[in-house]
Amino acid sequence: MNFQTVCVIGLGYIGLPTATTFAAYGLRVLGVDINHSILDTLRNGEIHIQEPGLRKAFRAALETGRLTFSEQPALADAFIIAVPTPFYEDEYGEVNGIRFKKADLRAVIAAAEAIVPYLRKGNLVILESTSPPRTTVDVVRPILERSGLKVGRDVYLAYSPERVLPGRILQELIENPRVIGGVNPESAQAGRNLYSVFVKGQIVLTDATTAEMVKLMENTYRDVNIAIANEFARLAERFGVDVWEAISIANLHPRVKILSPGPGVGGHCISVDPWFFVEAAPDLALLIRQARQVNDGQPHFVLELVKRVLGPALAGRRIAVLGLAYKPDVDDLRESPAVEVARRLLREGAQIKAFEPFKPEGLPDLPCVPELRQAVQDAEAILLLVRHASLQALTPERLRPLTPATVLIDTVNGWAGREWERHGFALYRLGVGSQREETFEAQGASGAG
Repeated sequence: MNFQTVCVIGLGYIGLPTATTFAAYGLRVLGVDINHSILDTLRNGEIHIQEPGLRKAFRAALETGRLTFSEQPALADAFIIAVPTPFYEDEYGEVNGIRFKKADLRAVIAAAEAIVPYLRKGNLVILESTSPPRTTVDVVRPILERSGLKVGRDVYLAYSPERVLPGRILQELIENPRVIGGVNPESAQAGRNLYSVFVKGQIVLTDATTAEMVKLMENTYRDVNIAIANEFARLAERFGVDVWEAISIANLHPRVKILSPGPGVGGHCISVDPWFFVEAAPDLALLIRQARQVNDGQPHFVLELVKRVLGPALAGRRIAVLGLAYKPDVDDLRESPAVEVARRLLREGAQIKAFEPFKPEGLPDLPCVPELRQAVQDAEAILLLVRHASLQALTPERLRPLTPATVLIDTVNGWAGREWERHGFALYRLGVGSQREETFEAQGASGAG
């Protein structure tokens, strides 16, 4: 199978880099999106997401003439579906009293339906969107067979999840191992032939449902491990312990690697994907569901920390919120716990100014400012929610002239150290019990000796 043309449906954080990479490696690529604003931006030679190296690679692909855009698919050798799969915000499922969030597959269904008129014998369809187990075989396959073609015989169908890290997408698309799950072995092999155009990492072939489960397992594993770190932070506060010190000591054990706690878990993967397991098997995914509830509950835990520091009535309190992205050094605000914390503060009546260095315009429903100085200039408290390198690098000497604030609340251990106090700041950290701060540290202890 020799693929010359590819149609990529969905031009977001995965679809656009994927389309750009295929074009860079010689294939003719049609990028499809229903968002006219995105298409206008791309046609003008600009991109709508921040990713190191993407703008340069994208413009180079445009110059070759191999990358074009449209609102709808066209005839192609292969079709890649890379659309979002969020969960429904206001619709829940329930089985035997177990309540869970439900996957919203409308974009996947619409993309598959859009392909049907253009399917021809010998075509390959790849679903990349993270999906509940059996989506490829039970949802996508029946839609494609409306074309009159038999999936697995006339056309090939496979699932191949993205497994890249924002900030390293272009590199990891090429270098990371690739999993390709076909509805039959021939479909998996067709997927290998397509991705081997640029993938230099190992390509592993399996069945479609296994590939779907692999993707969910990877992100669920992370979610469960973050949940235990967040529970440790809650316990540390109750017991008067510094959780960051405790974790660093526990991680000296050769078989222990505890992750870092924080304000929660966000992004389009880790905060969403575990719910797909819970929806598919609510009677079995009990630990997974509990971990999701712990991590979803962290914004409330942060809010309670703010109330303990500033008092239970937050109405009118002036708080600078630093960081809105779901993780450090990216512009992605999807499902961000920092955004949820900011919204909860607003609902409490706090007067907040939010600063997100990677997305200065912020969000329409939050009072955002484009510069750090504007966020802190009249604040009485500063809340650090994201460990961006630029925010972590702030020093007391730099911050003190910018703000009258005397209270710092650090939820990501970005500002550890006693030098803040020498510049008139009172520093409170998530996961650090007040008893610890008042006794052990006050005595100047620095470790075992």
